[in-house]
Amino acid sequence: MAREFVITFPGGAQVDAASEDFVIRTDQPVRGGGAGAFPTPFDLFLASMGTCAGIYVLSFCQQRGVAAEDVRLTQVIEMDPSTHMVSEVRLTIHVPADFPRKYEAALIRSAELCAVKRHLENPPAVVVQTQYG
Repeated sequence: MAREFVITFPGGAQVDAASEDFVIRTDQPVRGGGAGAFPTPFDLFLASMGTCAGIYVLSFCQQRGVAAEDVRLTQVIEMDPSTHMVSEVRLTIHVPADFPRKYEAALIRSAELCAVKRHLENPPAVVVQTQYG
């Protein structure tokens, strides 16, 4: 099963990715030659981990009838200064004081089910090619 995104260049430093259902717009910051109108592709990549884990946390709460309005996740990205690559991603699930403690371990396990995290642990092959015509 394949999923296709069509990547286009609408102007400036913007790059869009369109699927059947939606368009994801990206841009570079002003200091990088863009207008800063949209997130950078790398910011979307980083945010995808936290938002993916968030979907699992939200679903966990909904399935148990636990209010999720006061639950939030923070994501801290550590960068290796010598390689400028991400060296660690820390996700913290913040719950209110009255959140049922019996769910703590299961809540963490639910966030760890994130498909983005699992793909990073077992990365796919990336093939880059050209096609003429």
